Amino acid sequence: MNKYGLIGYPLGHSFSRDYHNRRFAEWGIDARYENFEIPSIEDFPEVLRANPELRGLNVTIPYKEKVIPFLDRLSDEARAIGAVNVIRVRQESDGIHLKGFNSDVIGFTRSIRPLLKDYHRKALVLGTGGASKAVTYGLRTLGILPLYVSRQKRPDTITYQDITREMLQEYNVIVNCTPLGMYPKTDDCPPLPYEVLDEHHILYDLVYNPQETLFLKRGTARGAQTKNGLEMLQLQADASWEFWEGKEA
Repeated sequence: MNKYGLIGYPLGHSFSRDYHNRRFAEWGIDARYENFEIPSIEDFPEVLRANPELRGLNVTIPYKEKVIPFLDRLSDEARAIGAVNVIRVRQESDGIHLKGFNSDVIGFTRSIRPLLKDYHRKALVLGTGGASKAVTYGLRTLGILPLYVSRQKRPDTITYQDITREMLQEYNVIVNCTPLGMYPKTDDCPPLPYEVLDEHHILYDLVYNPQETLFLKRGTARGAQTKNGLEMLQLQADASWEFWEGKEA
């Protein structure tokens, strides 16, 4: 039986294992999906050694960037984004061969596209980790100019304190790529002037547990369109299978 899995830390919040195992059953695939919760990326080679039946992995926080030095090849998108969330594992006679892909960009663009209107031209991307890189790449493919927001000042990045009421009139798409509001700390949310939001705004949260974060609740209260990251997870998960099977197109 082939094995697939997820590496990250922590993994208690993840729905991936149940989702993939359910899909394997629906598709009649003799495979199983496991969580590999590793406290350090240095433990990644041991996961490969201890599981010779592995054929593919997903990667989540905090290893989407840190795993890249362990890989033999990257897809063009993963190289451009600088983050990997899918690894194809091939056991060959000369050793293990690993290729990294990014299906986050597929899941995100397919999920947010139905919400977009002509006046959605600029976006604030909250966070600067691996997922935010896929989001900014995806936004550009949709014709939307992204701007990173972080707690600390960085090149090409503003801080939350820099966000003004006037800016939110222009940047009317806001994507939360941070873990703020994720279970169990559900009373957290990004520090934004939510009172400025209206029906022209989109608030998209990559967090999907809980189903409606405080970030989304505050957007809904102001009439904004809101969406959590569950559909993105499902879409990127299905795309993962295509990468694992070598159907890269």
